[in-house]
Amino acid sequence: MAETYQLLDGKKAAEALREEIAHATVGVKEKLGRAPHLAAVLVGEDGASKTYVGSKVKACAKVGFRSTLVKKPADITEAELLDVVAQLNADPEVDGFIVQLPLPKHINEQKITLAIDPKKDVDGFHPMNLGRMVIGLPGYLPATPNGIVEMLRFYGIATSGKHCVVVGRSTIVGSPMSILMSRNADPGNCTVTLAHSRTVDLPSITRQADILIVAIGKPGFVTADMVKEGAVVVDVGIHRVADKSRSKGYRIVGDVDFASVAPKCTAITPVPGGVGPMTVASLLLNTLKAAR
Repeated sequence: MAETYQLLDGKKAAEALREEIAHATVGVKEKLGRAPHLAAVLVGEDGASKTYVGSKVKACAKVGFRSTLVKKPADITEAELLDVVAQLNADPEVDGFIVQLPLPKHINEQKITLAIDPKKDVDGFHPMNLGRMVIGLPGYLPATPNGIVEMLRFYGIATSGKHCVVVGRSTIVGSPMSILMSRNADPGNCTVTLAHSRTVDLPSITRQADILIVAIGKPGFVTADMVKEGAVVVDVGIHRVADKSRSKGYRIVGDVDFASVAPKCTAITPVPGGVGPMTVASLLLNTLKAAR
């Protein structure tokens, strides 16, 4: 077993990235005559979404950005939300904006995503930005996968020639992650396996990973027997699990069973405080690009 493992602290890596962004923001302000401006649309009262958006607003203040929070009730119609998107698309003072997911069931998320101007799509979810990523053109990279790449860069994790296994194939994390890790870049140049819920004998695949990135959406899903000695493990999951011993009545866990897996790793991300802060920093990076 690996005696000691390196903790890939997302807060520390995000702070370094924010410092770079804050420094660059000074020049952008001089050129534009205003600060870069990020807007966030929050529909309904989802607790996790409120927390995410709150952290994004705070992060904007830290780097000298302007931020606007557009709050709408859960019973907003799809047509009304499309109007909000159209207004933000047309506003010359807004450089980039996000519509926080998930949305209420009666609203088609894909329709909303497609309505966002690709030039303002700082979440990197629009097909035009995803397409540009696939063929290696500049554009906005999806915030979580790009945040993970920036974290690997910050900690100097060697990726070239390594076998990277990505568990989970969502268009927000898993699929773009597999593309970024396989591209001819640093970090990158991995041989990538994209595994998911239908993969046969998943543990035999994950045990081959030099770098294991887990975004399956199930608490504590990856256990020690699924990880090889000396692997680097990145846990994208975040879940509230009931815990009566905690004052809040719950604890936050990831998709990886940290206690059993960490001793086998050379490096691993904690939950919370791993990938989350890097997602927010990556969103700021995209907003800076948009302002430029």
